Amino acid sequence: MYDLTIIIPTYKEEANIRKIIVAVTSTLKVHNLMGEILVVDDNSPDNTIPIVNDLMRRLPHLRLRIRREDKGLSQSVVEGFSSALSDNLIVIDADGSHPPGLIPQMFKRLQAGNDVVIGSRYMPGGGIKKWPLGRRIISLGATFLGRLLFPDITDPVSGFFGIKRAVVENAPLKPKGYKILLEVLGKGQWEIFSEIPYEFVDRAIGTSKLKFQTIVEYAQQVFDITTFALHEKRGKVWKEWEKIFKFGIVGLIGTVVNMGLLYYLKEYQDFPLLFASFIAIELAILNNFLWNEFWTFKNNSHSFLSHLVGFNLVSVGGLLINMAVLSLLTTLGVYYLLSNFFGILIGFSWNFLANRRYTWKKV
Repeated sequence: MYDLTIIIPTYKEEANIRKIIVAVTSTLKVHNLMGEILVVDDNSPDNTIPIVNDLMRRLPHLRLRIRREDKGLSQSVVEGFSSALSDNLIVIDADGSHPPGLIPQMFKRLQAGNDVVIGSRYMPGGGIKKWPLGRRIISLGATFLGRLLFPDITDPVSGFFGIKRAVVENAPLKPKGYKILLEVLGKGQWEIFSEIPYEFVDRAIGTSKLKFQTIVEYAQQVFDITTFALHEKRGKVWKEWEKIFKFGIVGLIGTVVNMGLLYYLKEYQDFPLLFASFIAIELAILNNFLWNEFWTFKNNSHSFLSHLVGFNLVSVGGLLINMAVLSLLTTLGVYYLLSNFFGILIGFSWNFLANRRYTWKKV
């Protein structure tokens, strides 16, 4: 019956709910879209429910579900997924922080074959207005953690997104907190995604529901998604961890190559130590590059030379980071082997993330 369903999770949104429903209705009408609006409310004690009931008398495409147990924004969105009357689902906040004018564009991209369409605050053209410094720092931290799981997505914790119903139809979602998109990406079945830039505007009326517990639940969610991926051995997160494992194995092979060449050149060819070390390091880097090019990242493009140069530059950066951490921690009194271990760990993280995002970045 409907082409799309706009899901609006609510709790104590009497000051905003009428405005967002009118704005979404106007957008659907202007673009001639057959869409329903589904408000999923956590049994608000204010006038949110009476306002929606009043609007339903005049708007046949508006529906309301009231939840009385297991309350939470993410839980409300998941219930909206199962209650929707269409196969294209778009989630938008009630507080006016997300622009309803982007709904038609999201719907069009879902129709074009995308499984997931995300409103991004962090891609070119996106942004955040009127946000306190504390919330901005928390958001950046959450986004950073999310991008460790989904490095190709600029805003994996966005609250404004659209999905095909098939993405979550059989997904074992365990929603908690506010970052439902991360749960969908971590456990849903999807392949193709796209992002649309938008400017996030902090709520003008009402109070933010962000609390310390939200941060704790988010950390638990990231851990749960990671363990799910490792256990099930499927999905985008598993594919990312698979790259990390391969990158680590390649690093170990490179270490053996480095040590073996250094020993051979110094002991059997009588090369000066620094010269032998330089050759051993560069050949180990070349060895690692070839393994990563054709195994870890399975690159099939025609950018071999640029990838080689990029990999060398990143490797030099990792070496400098390793040495800097070693020097700093040793100066602070940490045992030098332990200092070197932390240097290797941080250097490895740098090498993987930098190569993943720049050297072998997907276009």
